[in-house]
Amino acid sequence: MQFPLSLPGHLRRYANGFWANQTLGDHARARAESDGDAVVFLGDPAEPTYASLLADGEALARALIDLGLLPSDVIGFQTPNWSEAAVINLAASLGGFVIAPIVHIYRDAEVKQMLGDCGAKAFFVAETFRSIDYAAMVDRIQPDLPDLTQVIYVRPEAREPSFASLVAHGRGLTHALPQVDPDSVKLLLYTSGTTGRPKAVLHSHNTLARVAQVTAAHARIVGQDVALMPSPVTHISGYSGGLEKPFQIGSRTVLMETWDAARAADLIERYQVTSTVAATPFLMELCQVARETGRSLPSFQRFACGGAAVPADLVRAANAALANPCAYRVYGSSEVPLVTQGYLPDRDPGLAAESDGQPIDYDLLIVDDDERPLAAGHDGEVLARGPAMFMGYADPDQTAAAITASGYFRTGDIGHLTLGGALVITGRKKDLIIRGGENISAKEIEDVLQAHTAVREAAVVAMPHLRLGEGICAYVVLSGSATADDLAAHVLAAGLARQKCPERFEFVTDVPRTASGKVRKDLLREDIRGKV
Repeated sequence: MQFPLSLPGHLRRYANGFWANQTLGDHARARAESDGDAVVFLGDPAEPTYASLLADGEALARALIDLGLLPSDVIGFQTPNWSEAAVINLAASLGGFVIAPIVHIYRDAEVKQMLGDCGAKAFFVAETFRSIDYAAMVDRIQPDLPDLTQVIYVRPEAREPSFASLVAHGRGLTHALPQVDPDSVKLLLYTSGTTGRPKAVLHSHNTLARVAQVTAAHARIVGQDVALMPSPVTHISGYSGGLEKPFQIGSRTVLMETWDAARAADLIERYQVTSTVAATPFLMELCQVARETGRSLPSFQRFACGGAAVPADLVRAANAALANPCAYRVYGSSEVPLVTQGYLPDRDPGLAAESDGQPIDYDLLIVDDDERPLAAGHDGEVLARGPAMFMGYADPDQTAAAITASGYFRTGDIGHLTLGGALVITGRKKDLIIRGGENISAKEIEDVLQAHTAVREAAVVAMPHLRLGEGICAYVVLSGSATADDLAAHVLAAGLARQKCPERFEFVTDVPRTASGKVRKDLLREDIRGKV
C-alpha cells in the first residue's frame, strides 16, 4: 500500500504553529526520563512504567527490523485491552512502521479483508480470548495473505513466536532506530462505510497528538488524571485515549478487558479514576450501578459520552446520580476525532445534556445538499476541518470524494449549530448502524443475506436498542423457504462478526421505494421504531 509522501493539501494550513512536531516515541523518551518509575497502566499485572514501556518498545522495534520490516511497512494488531497493545503501538512509532488496529470482534471475513487491503507484513494477535480461537482464524486466513509473513501471538499458551519472546530477542539487538517524520503516516484505521467496503483512515503522528493536546487544555487535565478505558484500544477512542494519552500528557490508564458496570465502579473507587470516554451503554449501566449500590464515585470528574445517540435525560440522570456532575456529550469520528469537546456539566449543565458540544480546534460548516452554508438552527450536513483531522483515506478516490476543495471533511452526519455555537446532531446521511459505539455497514450485511438462495432482497436498518442505542433489523423478501434462525446461521457462517448478525428479521412481500426504485430506508426505520 502506498502512503502520502508529503503533507496533504487540506492539512498544509496547519503546518506552522498547530503541531508539536513530536512522535509518540519522542513523548515516550521524555516521559521515561522525567517520570520513568511511574506505573502507567494501573491494575496491569506487569505494572509497566514509562521506563519499562520504552525499553520494551525499543526492543520490539529492533526485533521487527531484524525480521526484515522496513519503515512504512504495516503491522496489524488485534488484542483485547492489554498493556502489550501499548508496547506494540510504541514500537511502531519508534520503528517508523504504520500501525493497523483491528477491533477484536472481527472474524475471518473482516480480518482477511483488512490485512490483505493494507498489505500487513506482521500481525500481533491473541491466541485465544474468552471463547474465541484467534489462532485458528489465522490458520484459516493466512494462506490468502501473501504479504503477511509474521504472526506474533500475545499472551499465548502454546503458539510461537510470542510477543514476550520477540521482546526478549530484541533486547540483545543493536539495530539503529530510524528518525521518524512526525508528518508521516502513523495510524491506518479501518472504518465501516455505506458501500460495505471498509475505508482505511490515515493519521500522522502530528494529527493524533493534537487530539490529546487540545482535550487536556479544554478539560484542564493535569498529569494526575486517571482514565478508565473500557472502549477497545483498537477503536479510535480507546486507541487515542487509552494507549497514547499517557505518553502525551502524563496521565495514567486503567484498561478493562471486557465491560462490566459493577467492576467498573470497583475500579473507579480502587484507583480513584477521574475520567473516561465511552459510548452510551457504558454511561447508562454505570449510573444504574451507582444508584443501586448507593455509591456516588466522588473521584469521577468527566465522562465524555459519544459514538451513538446520547439522550439528554440520560446525561441529566447521570449527573444527578454521581457526586460530581461529570457526563457530557461529544461528537467525532475516526476521520475527525473529537470535533467537539463537550460542555462540561459543572460549567454548562443544560448544554452538556442537550447539545453535542462546542467545536474546539475545528471549523464547522452546516451545508445544504448543494453545499451552501446554512444559518444557525437549520439542519444540514456537518462539514469539519482542523489540525487533528485525518490525512485522508488510503484510497485516493475515497479521499477526493470526502474532502471539499476548501479542506472540509464531509462527515455524512446531519445537524445544526445553535445561535450560541453549540452543535446538535439530528441524524445521518450515511447508511450506518452505530451499535454500542461501533459502526456497522448495512450494505455488508445485506450482501451476505442476499447470497442466501431463499432471499430475493434484503434491506438492513437500525432499530432502537435499549442498551446499545441501535440494533440491527433486516427486512427480507423471500423467494424460497427460510426462517430467521436459518438466516442468522447464514450470516455467521459467512464469517461476519456476531455483532453484525441482525437481532430481528421482518419478512415482507416488498419494501417501500422511491420513484427511481431506491429502497426507502427512512420508512423502514420508522416502521421498526413503531414495532419495537
